[in-house]
Amino acid sequence: MQISVIGTGHIGGTLARHFASAEHHVAVAHSGDPADLGPLLDDLRGCGQAVSPAEAARIGEVVVVSVPFRAYGDLPTDGLAGKTVIDTTNYMPDRDGHIPELDEDRTTSSEMVQAHLRDAHVVKAFNTMRWDHLRDYHHEVGAQIRYGIPLAGDDIQAKRCVQQLIEEIGFAPVDSGGLATGGRRQQPGSPAFLSDQTADQLQATLSAP
Repeated sequence: MQISVIGTGHIGGTLARHFASAEHHVAVAHSGDPADLGPLLDDLRGCGQAVSPAEAARIGEVVVVSVPFRAYGDLPTDGLAGKTVIDTTNYMPDRDGHIPELDEDRTTSSEMVQAHLRDAHVVKAFNTMRWDHLRDYHHEVGAQIRYGIPLAGDDIQAKRCVQQLIEEIGFAPVDSGGLATGGRRQQPGSPAFLSDQTADQLQATLSAP
């Protein structure tokens, strides 16, 4: 699969490495010069290329968004129609500035990303685990412990695609619901956030009233 990753910080870079290890081809993009991504490309071992964000949106079958939430409005919209977009962002008021709709819980950050990327199918995932745990806590299928990764989305096929990718890189997918309900169950401050639980434990946490 051709996967694009827009945003190459801790989470984006970690996912790019995982996906390349799973033998996907990965296009990586950030806000700076693509030529600056040489060290990351070295880690992708021939399975990656550096492109602009616009190119990443156009060529990716799946597009990962891993930018500070305040920058979501700068994400390219062309070329994303019908595609699965994995939203790893988290709203952090101290970093992103206060947004009344989120502060007052009138919507979720992923619903705002979906509204911006209106023709794509947004799935919230990979936002609850610390980046170094995401790097280190993956296990092979059949291992005694596989940590759960929650995902939220409104499109069934897009969620199935993300579930498969989660399994391929050594974690267990746990469906948290739609972008509205599931997005709230995964956001900072929720019981699932930074919890590092097995799939069964995480399912219980997400189902708790």
